[in-house]
Amino acid sequence: SRLPACWRDHDSAVPDRANGHAEPGLLNPFGKLADTYPTACCMARLGVGSEQMHFYPTLVVLSLLGLICHSGMSLAARFAAPEDGNDLIGELRQVTADRELTLLDIAREHDVGQDELQIANPTLDRWLPANGDQVLIPSQHVLPDAKRRGLVLNLPEMRLYHFPATGATVVDTYPTSIGRMDWKTPLVGTRIIRKQAKPSWVPPESVHQEAAAAGETLPKVVPPGPDNPLGDYALRLGLPGYLIHGTNRPYGVGMRVTHGCVRMLPEDIEQLFG
Repeated sequence: SRLPACWRDHDSAVPDRANGHAEPGLLNPFGKLADTYPTACCMARLGVGSEQMHFYPTLVVLSLLGLICHSGMSLAARFAAPEDGNDLIGELRQVTADRELTLLDIAREHDVGQDELQIANPTLDRWLPANGDQVLIPSQHVLPDAKRRGLVLNLPEMRLYHFPATGATVVDTYPTSIGRMDWKTPLVGTRIIRKQAKPSWVPPESVHQEAAAAGETLPKVVPPGPDNPLGDYALRLGLPGYLIHGTNRPYGVGMRVTHGCVRMLPEDIEQLFG
């Protein structure tokens, strides 16, 4: 059955808030599970002393050992990895708005998030930018202060960085959606324990309760297909209930709209999935 309209963009949910968040799994990276990756934790660089870092607990680090690879088509923004001591990648660009395109279309075309594009262009109408308007593309980024290996999610920026291997000469970056204010994406080190194509979504009890409070009913299992909010690909984490996944509502990417999972554009998660 089809999902209620207001639930079609909800992703795999986090554990019930009453029970708190489970500790991340500590699977042996040399164990039998083929898609298991070790992890590390760190904080985003703030340009100030470590004392102030406690005010910004907003970085998730997910290290991969190379089982996630890229297809030949580069959909993410790919940059040469800067030398040590330099954290700046990319450059700002401008494009000319077309009356047939909204800022949502432009954001997806240039692989930037909805909020970051709106913040960069505060005077432009998200839905009806004027024909000929100059749109600033925020395609310059400061790398988080993290080991340049695996995946690093910068929560305030709502952006994922992928360093394919230790000492890699390139870094890929993707816009993401993260948990809304009442379903925060946690600051934690974890690992990817399973890669899944065409995933099913099993809403937990806490999400069923939220739906019921809104007068909606959710199915017990949402099979793969256009109504599945996980999209076509999911990376399941060692932290129970959390995933990195695609979406059936791509124009929400780059906003705080999830139940705590990390949501990516369909073309981006497909590329990262490999």
